[in-house]
Formats: sequence, structure tokens, C-alpha cells
Amino acid sequence: MVLLGASPVAVAQQKQTFQNPILPGFYPDPSICRVGEDYYLISSTFAYFPGVPIFHSKDLVNWKQIGNILNRPEQLNLDGHDVSRGIFAPTISYKDGTFYMVTTLIDKGGNFVVRATNPAGPWSTPHWLPNVNGIDPSLFHDENGKSYIIYNSDAPDNKPQYDGHRTIRMYEFDVKTMKTIGAQHLLVNGGVDISKKPVWIEGPHIYKEKDFYYLMAAEGGTSVNHSEVILRSKSATGPYVPYEKNPILTQRHLPATRPNPVSATGHADLVQTQNGDWWAVFLATRPYDGAGDHYNTGRETFLAPVTWKDNWPIINPDHDLVQYSYPVPNLPAQKKPAFPLSGNFTYREDFKEGTLPMYWLQLRTPRSQWYSLRNPKGKLTLDVRPERFSKKDNPSFIARRQQHVTGSASTQLEFIPQKENEFAGLVAFHNSEHYYALGKTMKGNEPVVQLLDADKKVLAHKALSKKESKNPLFLKIEFNGGAYAFYYATQKGKWQLLKDKVDGEYLSTRVAGGFVGVVLGLYATSNGQPSTNKATFDWFDYTGNDSVFETSTKGQKAYNTTN
Repeated sequence: MVLLGASPVAVAQQKQTFQNPILPGFYPDPSICRVGEDYYLISSTFAYFPGVPIFHSKDLVNWKQIGNILNRPEQLNLDGHDVSRGIFAPTISYKDGTFYMVTTLIDKGGNFVVRATNPAGPWSTPHWLPNVNGIDPSLFHDENGKSYIIYNSDAPDNKPQYDGHRTIRMYEFDVKTMKTIGAQHLLVNGGVDISKKPVWIEGPHIYKEKDFYYLMAAEGGTSVNHSEVILRSKSATGPYVPYEKNPILTQRHLPATRPNPVSATGHADLVQTQNGDWWAVFLATRPYDGAGDHYNTGRETFLAPVTWKDNWPIINPDHDLVQYSYPVPNLPAQKKPAFPLSGNFTYREDFKEGTLPMYWLQLRTPRSQWYSLRNPKGKLTLDVRPERFSKKDNPSFIARRQQHVTGSASTQLEFIPQKENEFAGLVAFHNSEHYYALGKTMKGNEPVVQLLDADKKVLAHKALSKKESKNPLFLKIEFNGGAYAFYYATQKGKWQLLKDKVDGEYLSTRVAGGFVGVVLGLYATSNGQPSTNKATFDWFDYTGNDSVFETSTKGQKAYNTTN
């Protein structure tokens, strides 16, 4: 992997401030824990495999992915899942030398816990929790030795008073047997004030601070009305009394037309540093058109300071707007990782490593080995298989997140299609009903470069000469908010525009729905028919350059890294 690092200007700035989001792109539902001077953060992955990336940091700002918690098929069955189903809202905790991750596998088993002594793995196979009926579970380990599992569940007696009426419930949990203990406790009914019909109370966490237990949860749904609320009690099992000035975090009261909006803030988690300071991680979105609420990067992970007032925590206390930059936490300075995760950056994946770097994603659980980095060595070769996006299976598709509003992805393809049904190329993918595929195929007996949408509508195509068809084909997708452009080249660097100003809102969450963001990846399919063909990709380039981040490129240097 070869990449360009941040500019000296950006490095100097980051000595005093850091940039939000700390994990841009599709990294929703963050959960964090501290062990000594080490911080660990995880996020949701829905129907992508491997599941639940885990990151490490010592300064809360510079994060390095150290693994994927659910990286074996026996841990994670995503067969048949829609893209926005699968893994919901994992949380991470630590107790007596062991890490715990608890989450929900929607549609296939419900809630489960895995554990590990090394956060980089390996993690155990799932311990299922049949009594925990709901979503968004988290574990709280009390200082008296007891542990509890808290989660979102149905309305009392499964009789909701209104649409979105949910509850927060709790069981005591035995970390040795990995089972619940005793009776269920109802902690919150509806939300902080059920008379106002609050919706979708979810993502609960409990913290102990001084004499109180604090129950924090999201409320209002995970769109523009998202918020974070807080309640407290003298006992872990309640009763919990809400803070009279809730919510403690939201952006829903702000004008949608504000410049560079941060929206949909919520689903937060708190962490106290070894120096006694408090910080919050939470999801938020970055709409590129204000009131239109269109964003393609999904729900991203932000970081903001927390202060305590009258024994209540307040997130982002000194601002109405969530900031793109805050003073860095009072923690030992950490070297910026060679592989960038935030700010503006450019990198090349050259496939020279023996395994795929851990940030690459597949759609659903792989049941066979259909890609190679060794045949030929130093390139990515995909089997041209019948699986395709329109079916809920595991296609020959390897992707990474789109992390910027503005940027590009490009690749070099070696592929000789044999029939019209064979296709290989570069894809901007949101879900099975919303994607653009740019690649090489046949039209009759003629090789062509072609742009398709999810309905298989041909948006543009260009015939390739006999000579061109035998040479490598270069493909590029440029994105700028709600506009995408698609390019090809038959000679390196000599890009030709295939189609400009393609509707990017079609790939946005507002239009496509669900909980994920756009991923950009490499794809090969024979569209339901048998094939023995292969497609080879020499490299994959990604560039992200958002105006809210430092944009200087002077003095950049190349890094050689391994992940």
C-alpha cells in the first residue's frame, strides 16, 4: 500500500486541534472503552463482512484499526440479509482482563456476546442471549462486581401507545456463564417524558459517577430529530429520573440551511480519561445540501468534550453547533498513523500484501474463496461468478467506504469478457437497489466500457477497438456531493469522460434508505450464469478532499505501509 500523508500544515494544526469526524464515512453507532491508557472503539457493520471493526488509540484522535471482531464465518451468518440488516449497534466493555462485545444480529438469532483477552482477537464464537428480546444491548460492569445488560425492547405488554414507543430494559448478567440472571427490570418507558410521545429510545449505556448511576440513550430516531438524553438513579436497577434540561446533545433545533451542517447527532457513548476528563463519541451526518438532508458517506463517528454541570454530563457544552475542530484531549501525544482515517488524504492499495488489509469489506458472509492476491502475485483477482447484487448472497465484490463528500476512486482492470452476461469493474454501491457500476462487458460481439445502474439501465457505453479490448482498462469514479462522474482510459492517465453529472442523490441515505453509506469497490459477475473467467485489478486509488478539512498538499510525501 502506498499513500500520501497529511500536509505539514495539517500536522501542525493537529498539535492543538483535531478534526471531526474522527472516523469519516460509514462508521455508525460508535462504542468506546478505556483500559489503562489505551482506548478501543467499535462500530456497526450491518450486512458487511468482516463484522465490527475495532480501533485502538492513546489520544482519542489518532485511531488505528487492529482487527475485526467478527472475522470468521462461524461467528457471523449474514446469508440472505438486506444490506441494512445484520449487525446493529455493538458495544464494547472490559472487566478483569477480558473484553466483551455485545450486539444484535437482526433476523438470525437476536442478541449475543463474544469475548477476548486480546482486543485484536481472536474473539470467541457467539454466546446467544435468548431472554434479551430487542436491539442495541450494552454491558455495564458495576464496581461491586455485578454486571448488567441493558437494551431496547418492545412497549410494555407489547402494546405500544404510539408508533415508535419503545422501552429500555435490564437483566443482571453473569460474565462467567454468559447468561442473564433473575428477573427483567423496566428502566425507561417511552423516553424521558412519555406524555410527549418520544420515539425510538435506544442505544442505552449506564455509567457510575460518584453517587449516581447514569443511564444515557438516544431518542428521536436516527435521522434529523436524533438526540441524546440522560437519566440517573441511586441504584443500577432504578428508578431513573430524567435530567430536566434534556437533551444533552442534538442539532435538530438548528436551521437546516446552515453552512457545512453536522446533523442527526446521537447514539453516543462516554469515556473518562486517565486524567479525569470526559469525552463523547457519537454518530452524526454531513448533508451536502442542507435542508435536502442528502449525504452519501453514511453516519460517521464524531468526538466532542463533555463537562459536568449540577452532577449531569453535557456533550459539546460550549457550542450550539457540533464543531469540525476542537482542542485535542489532554492526553499524551500520539504519532499520526501511517494509514489515514480522517482529514483529507490520498492512498493507493497496490495489493502487494499477502492478505487483504482489514478495512476492506465483503457483502455478506463468504462461503468460498473467490479472490486471490497470489494468482498473479501482487494483484487482486476475482472469480467471475453467477452471484450478483440483485440477490441476497455474497458476490465477488470487495469494497472500502466512501469517506469524503468530494473525491475519487480509480483502478486498473485486466479482463476479457466472453459473453454479454460477464461484467467486471468499479462500483459505487449503497444497496442492491441503488448503485452505479462502471466496467467492461460485451454488447453483442463487441467489447464495451459500460455504465449501469441498479435497474440494469445502460446510462452510457463506449465501444472498444480490438486492440483496446486486449489492453488494461482504467476506470475512475469522481464524486462531489450530489454529482458523480465516470471516466475510462485505454492508456494510463488519458482519461475520457463517459458520463458527467450523474445523480448522486440516488446513492444517498435519504433516497436509498437504510443505515449504511456508499462503498466503492471492485466487482465481477456472470449474472446468474456459469463462468470460469477471472478479472484482475492491479491497484485501487482513493482520494478524499473535503473543503472543511485542511486542503494544502505542499510538502506531502509518500509512505509505504502495511496494515
